Amino acid sequence: MSIITWLNDNIIWDMPMLILMIGTGVYLTFITNGVIFKKFGTVMKHTLRTIFKRYDYQEKGTITPFQAVSTALAATVGTGNIVGVAVAIQAGGPGAIFWMWISALIGMVTKYAEVTLAVAYRGRNDRNEIVGGPMYYITRGMGSKTLACLFCIFGFLASYGIGNMVQANSLAGGLESVFSIPTWITGIVLAILVGLVIIGGIGRIASVAEILVPLMAVLYMLGAAMALIANASNIPAAFMSIIRDAFTGTAAVGGFAGATSMYATRIGISRGIFTNEAGLGSAPIAHAAAHTDHPARQGLWGAFEVFFDTLVMCTVTALVILSSGLWTDSSLDGNTISSLAFENAFKGGSYIVSIGLVLFAFATIIAWYYYAEKCVEFLFGRKGIIPFRISFTGVAFVGCVSELELVWQLADLLNGMMAIPNLIALIALSGVVRRLTKDFFKDPDRKRPRNENFSKYITIKRK
Repeated sequence: MSIITWLNDNIIWDMPMLILMIGTGVYLTFITNGVIFKKFGTVMKHTLRTIFKRYDYQEKGTITPFQAVSTALAATVGTGNIVGVAVAIQAGGPGAIFWMWISALIGMVTKYAEVTLAVAYRGRNDRNEIVGGPMYYITRGMGSKTLACLFCIFGFLASYGIGNMVQANSLAGGLESVFSIPTWITGIVLAILVGLVIIGGIGRIASVAEILVPLMAVLYMLGAAMALIANASNIPAAFMSIIRDAFTGTAAVGGFAGATSMYATRIGISRGIFTNEAGLGSAPIAHAAAHTDHPARQGLWGAFEVFFDTLVMCTVTALVILSSGLWTDSSLDGNTISSLAFENAFKGGSYIVSIGLVLFAFATIIAWYYYAEKCVEFLFGRKGIIPFRISFTGVAFVGCVSELELVWQLADLLNGMMAIPNLIALIALSGVVRRLTKDFFKDPDRKRPRNENFSKYITIKRK
């Protein structure tokens, strides 16, 4: 435990790694001429408008673009948006939220780039299913099977922790505290539900995510809106504290120990990356399976994903917590602060948080299963999937009935290690991102014909 904690605090999630994360995003912003920000209206137009409208893209994938982003959001919109925000504020003060915003703005470009590459280098497995992700653009674009295998090893191991056990634990704990449901009962039911969903593959996972993500987002946003209306007079001061404390630090108030501006920066950036996963390489695995006519068009969904996850969902949570004034009480943990902040604003608010945690956690588990399955398939072929599926379902039960401090630390470690090969690939293949971006934004409204050849923009170094 002490070794893993030291690695997280001093190497994996210390400033050098965070600088690499942010630096990669800044570099990609420069490479793409800042098009995600210059053409932000285009990004919204080509994502939001297609949620309720089905486009018949000629280049067929396995799932729709919205199902792809729903699956990716299912993995990212989770406990980090509720508990993670509270923990960031407790540790780094209100200023940490400002640096979460900065990491999200840069992360929009990073996620756009990795999704674009995932579609550009995607292929088909031995069952003729479309597959893609960092392991494929590392192998085919860079020619490094070793680096791709390292990504997959870290990815499928991380799925047991951050993608399963910690989510199951949060889900079971929320149901026990609010509805007095024993954790072992939750564990049995959860394992059965997870098994029923994941046995259907990406099609069923995406179909469930397509329903769960909008449902849980609308429910949570309505509850947050009610809380913000109740605390409306405190919102301007909450905004001011976020901006002011980002550069000056936070003086000790109440039970809060205070935080320097440097510590707020570190906490805000690391929690921002944790919640939107930009740069980790997980979400592109889902996006690679989407129907689309151009890699960059699906990349826009990656940018939207970060925008919604952090700049919308996390900001709303932060304002509810800051306007409640509870964040200075060091005797409360992140989950309790979020629940009390909603409950104090309106009766029954804690139920919104609990139900949100249940839906978020379940969605995260099934989405991370898909990521890990593709990693296992890349490493061991189809023969590795059934044993992994059985173990993943069983681990959901274990997560419900266990204490998970070590698992949290190990999950952070593996997530950080996933990012390293992915960031190397993003930098190495930045020229491909630039060429595809330039081609797409010449005429973003044009539908590309069937089997349009993008080989002139990419280099295949290894099959």
